[in-house]
Amino acid sequence: MNTPSSTSLDYRAAGVDIDAADELISRVKKIAKSTRTAGVLGGLGGFGALFELPIERYRRPILVSGTDGVGTKLRVAIETGMHSSVGIDLVAMCVNDILVLGAEPLFFLDYYASGKLDVDVAESVIKGIGEGCKLADMALIGGETAELPGMYHDGDYDLAGFCVGVVEKDNIIDGSKVCAGDVLIGIASSGPHSNGFSLIRKVVETAGSDLNETFGNKTLGETLLEPTRIYVRSLTDVLSQTPVHAMAHITGGGVIENLPRVLPQGSRARIHTERWRRPKIFDWIQAHGNISEREMLRTFNCGLGMVLCVPSSESESVCQALTAAGEEASIIGTIEAGDEQASLVIDGLDG
Repeated sequence: MNTPSSTSLDYRAAGVDIDAADELISRVKKIAKSTRTAGVLGGLGGFGALFELPIERYRRPILVSGTDGVGTKLRVAIETGMHSSVGIDLVAMCVNDILVLGAEPLFFLDYYASGKLDVDVAESVIKGIGEGCKLADMALIGGETAELPGMYHDGDYDLAGFCVGVVEKDNIIDGSKVCAGDVLIGIASSGPHSNGFSLIRKVVETAGSDLNETFGNKTLGETLLEPTRIYVRSLTDVLSQTPVHAMAHITGGGVIENLPRVLPQGSRARIHTERWRRPKIFDWIQAHGNISEREMLRTFNCGLGMVLCVPSSESESVCQALTAAGEEASIIGTIEAGDEQASLVIDGLDG
């Protein structure tokens, strides 16, 4: 027969430190306050977060939502002890997704889970989330910090996020206006962003490489942890001046899978890989992993963070506007009439 424990138990004995969680919340409140925008009502710490829609600027406002994580890029952060940029990745992966529909980001919520809460590590991660929200001109209005002993190994943590934006119904970018003769403009990525890291880590392991080894003027780990670029400010300017027929965020699946997603039936995209700059980290990954070109293009962004489809008459002005906004942009292809299913042709692809 089981007998009651003679020891008085509490939540700390079960592995959950409420005091540490309270300390983190006090720090996070300062981070959230720094991202506050006009629509935020109230402060952090309630059961729910309030945000007033800017309906005075819209006739028929449509809400757009997106959710994502950082994936196994977190393992690189954990192994190197560099946690400050993965929060930017989290925001970027969510906000760039809703941006392709023409949405203005409004607010963001995050979920941070660990086996044992390290307040300093969590604060570093959430500071990155706050920085990402500032870059996207939206507010961090809430989130959840979960301490789950037995679910994660010591030092491990996971991240997920959720953002909401708004777009005028008549201005939704849905690909319906794409037509033969349109031009494709590629916008440079800052590196692998937050995709393909299971393969990257396998390459590092197979090659016997070390994340602390030198790569250019950084370490390999620092290069891989370069945060995902957030395109909100530069593309918001373009969208306010130019008819953009479609946009694709080049994430998991690379250009091979993501570009056809935004094209209508009966269209074919033709792109030329030599027309954009591929960061050296992709050459390193390909060489050390003996990876085919096709596999590279269906796993990684290979230097393309976003692809825009615009009327040919606007292509040069869009490239100039993006360059003026600090982006590296180039004309990488065109739209042709195709078969019933939307498709993609990559000139020069031989593997």
